This record gives sequence, structure tokens and C-alpha cells, in this order.
Amino acid sequence: MPAVVLSAHAGNELDTLSDAVDDVNVLKAKIWDSQSEFDSTKDKTAFRQYETACDRVKNFYKEQHEKQTVAFNIKARTEFKSRKRARMGIWQAMEMLNTLVDDSDPDTELSQIEHLLQTAEAIRRDGKPEWMQVTGLIHDLGKLLHLFGSEGQWDVVGDTFIVGCAFSDKNIYPGTFAGNPDFHDAVYSTPYGIYEPNCGLENVMVSWGHDEYLYNVVKDQSSLPAEGLAMIRYHSFYPWHREGAYTHLMNEKDHAALEAVRAFNPYDLYSKSDEPCNVEKLRPYYEDLIAKFFPPEIDW
Repeated sequence: MPAVVLSAHAGNELDTLSDAVDDVNVLKAKIWDSQSEFDSTKDKTAFRQYETACDRVKNFYKEQHEKQTVAFNIKARTEFKSRKRARMGIWQAMEMLNTLVDDSDPDTELSQIEHLLQTAEAIRRDGKPEWMQVTGLIHDLGKLLHLFGSEGQWDVVGDTFIVGCAFSDKNIYPGTFAGNPDFHDAVYSTPYGIYEPNCGLENVMVSWGHDEYLYNVVKDQSSLPAEGLAMIRYHSFYPWHREGAYTHLMNEKDHAALEAVRAFNPYDLYSKSDEPCNVEKLRPYYEDLIAKFFPPEIDW
């Protein structure tokens, strides 16, 4: 085969094109944390109105705050590791979840599958990368815990918080923690409790629920990046990512996780007021997307 000789002009054009491709790739890598656009016209004061929430929501949080103890969280994590609950694909899991109504959520009466698709579609419309779209699509699948034999909804849904140290007054309905036996414990009621300063969130127990469960399910069964895993693990950790609590336990790694969760939060929270999605119309796109990050079936 004769050698291919590029002219100086052609070589310069190739270099220019290559540089342009590199620039686009850098942009693609950074675009996930750019400002969300879909929610620019939304009235954000209409969301998370817990003071005017119905009794169903208030009663839920009272039960959750009283029952999420250190002892329960150790037990829940031990039980998670002891058995598999199901083996199925992501879309099948979404269909299974669709029977659940979240008692902790004052913002929507939509089905679970509609919320997942609303979140993913908002991310997609803003031009975010595919890994973030699929993160939005699956982020609440941990609520399957309720169908796998949880003790109630209190150990599945709702805002999460750290157990093993003093409950932050930046949690919603903070007064209801007085009914939790850990509230009066000599160690658990101190600012650091059983933890060390700046030990990192990886080394504390955030209250057990659908965030922590799904994170443990997908971390070794997907190709999602660290940012996507942080979005899943901490999206309900509102006292941390919204109110600034628990910073005394953070390490350097957690600052990157916080940035990721804050970038994701508008899509989770503010997409709930959007119009219902056409599930069957969107299904082919998202099944193709799922296949890029997950095997056909995973263990639950």
C-alpha cells in the first residue's frame, strides 16, 4: 500500500479538527454540573412545604424519626448483605415499583414510573450526559424495598439523616426525634457521637432507606460514574445537601459528592409538577440507554 502523505494545509486542518473534538469531549465531561435550565420558570416556593403538609406526611416523619435508630440501621445493613430479593432488569423493576404511593412526599400524586421518567426527561432536555439521564431514571428504584418486605415506609422513603450522632435541627420536624431512644443516649446525642471529625460520609450511617439500598445494589452492577452513584446515595439527604448540616463529618471526597447531588436535585424535586409522560413512547429510548450502563438483569 502506498504511503499517505498529508500536505501541510491538510495536516493543519486535521490538527484543528482534532483540537475541536477534544474541546467538545471536555465540554461533555463538564456539562453535567452546569446550571439546570428546565426549572427556570418554576415557582420553587411551592415545593417541600412540610409545614402545610397533610397529616399523612407528618405522621410518616414522626414514625421515621422515632424508629431510625443505630440498632435498626446495623440490623438493616446486615440483612441486606444476607440475601437476594430478586433478579430482574431495570425496566422490569420500574414496572414493579409502579404500585407504590410514597407517604413522605407532599409534592406529587403521580405514579413512581412517571416521576422517574419526568426526572430523566428533564435531565435529557437540558442536554446532560447519558449517565446522568439513566441516573435520573433509576434514582428511586430503591423504593422496591417496600415490596421486598420492609418494616413500613419509614425505612424506605423520606429525607435521610445521620444516625449515631446528634440529630441535626436542620432536619424537617426536628422535634419528633425526641421519641427516638438514641436522642437520649449519652454518646449518640453528642455532635460527633460514634464518629471522628471529618471521617467522611462513607464511614457514617445515613438512615437506611431507598437511597442507601439502591446505591449498594448498583455500585458493583453498573458502569455509572462516581457522580451518578453519589446522586443515588444522597439525593434524599436534604439536611446535608440543602441545609448544610453534618459538614463536621465530611472529608475532601464528600465535597465532590455534594456538588454532584446539588446538580441533580432540581431534576428530582422540580420535575414533579411536569405533565405526565407517555411511558410506551419513551420506553425504547430508555431501554437502549439502560443497556449502555447495566446488564440485562441484576441482583436486587
